[in-house]
Amino acid sequence: MRHILIGITVAALASSASAQAPGFDGTVLGASPHYWSCGVTGSGTPHWVITTEPGSTHSDRVLLQDGHGTYPWCVKVGTSITDGYVETRFKPLAGREDQAGGVVWRWKNADNYYVARANALENNVSLYYVEGGSRKTIKYIDAPVAPASWHTLRVEFSGTHIAVALDGKRYIEVDDSHISGPGGAGVWTKADSVTAFSRFHAGSSN
Repeated sequence: MRHILIGITVAALASSASAQAPGFDGTVLGASPHYWSCGVTGSGTPHWVITTEPGSTHSDRVLLQDGHGTYPWCVKVGTSITDGYVETRFKPLAGREDQAGGVVWRWKNADNYYVARANALENNVSLYYVEGGSRKTIKYIDAPVAPASWHTLRVEFSGTHIAVALDGKRYIEVDDSHISGPGGAGVWTKADSVTAFSRFHAGSSN
């Protein structure tokens, strides 16, 4: 009975930890994010760090990218999703070339994955696939993306079907078969974008 109770307690603690996982409140300021793998597609020196940003969570802790790279990315370790969703809350803070915040899914490696992003300089939402390190456009559409403001970007995907929503409004809904099977999920930026991410959720629909 004692072993059963311990097992139940451990499961409850794991469930609690999972419930808190979407934010960065439990991480150390100035450190790289725990349980995330960060890098860049292409070249550059991205810099992912835990810092603070007003309005993010009760502790204001966020994951910030303030370096420079072709396509900086940061993927949550242990995610492996074929069909499901990925969602983040982000704030585009600065950037002369771009002010982008995005999500990746079915991430195989630094050179092969899907990405959806919103850009405050261009006021649009875009959907791409990256294959062999080269980004290919599937679709983009005009959408209001206010700079220095919090936005929620969500993608739902099942089989070849992909739907992209910004701030609760669906802007893109297409079918595409370039990237299939399970893969990781995470967040993404572009060029000199300085972008803060306060929340991240990803899950399977199975």
